[in-house]
Amino acid sequence: MRSCRPVRPLGLDHRCAAESIEMRAVIVYESMFGNTRAIARAIAEGVGPDVRVLGVAEADAREAEGADLIIVGGPTHWSRMSRPKPRASAAKSVRQPGSDLVLEPGADTGPGVREWLDTLGQFHADAAAFDTRYKAPAAFTGRASKGVARALSRHGLTVVVAPESFFVDWKSHLLPGETDRAREWGAGLARTIERRRAAGQ
Repeated sequence: MRSCRPVRPLGLDHRCAAESIEMRAVIVYESMFGNTRAIARAIAEGVGPDVRVLGVAEADAREAEGADLIIVGGPTHWSRMSRPKPRASAAKSVRQPGSDLVLEPGADTGPGVREWLDTLGQFHADAAAFDTRYKAPAAFTGRASKGVARALSRHGLTVVVAPESFFVDWKSHLLPGETDRAREWGAGLARTIERRRAAGQ
């Protein structure tokens, strides 16, 4: 069991996540400018050791189907999971005068989480969904994570916590503290899985 620092309440069981939880966990993410990648890695640190963190272009559906826990996330584009057209549009941001954004390799041409989810078969595992988006009411920004969660459920997975959003500013940079919050969310998710296992779920 590792030592853990206190975490803020986020609607999960946030007692310390234990390294002793034995589970195969995979995080699959889509990222345009590195924000969602940073969040995915922070979540992995919170969940525990031996978590595979894979960009969507390198994620094999068969590997996900062998996991006990699958966490999937991506940026919110045009109120939902990205499609090729909004991905290409977002990529143009790096060419705007004064932009300091750096495009992730293949982000504008490769598959997104929407396409990756379509490759999954029907199988059973625990799952969770997250997104990155502007910090504004979800009624205005939309939330990609809600669509991710619905897609995971359609493939037979059990979404064990509510979808979570992590925020960027209007220049598409992560807000301060969001990676810490992602780490805490991952720790709470691991504890939720432990509690479900103890209950025989």
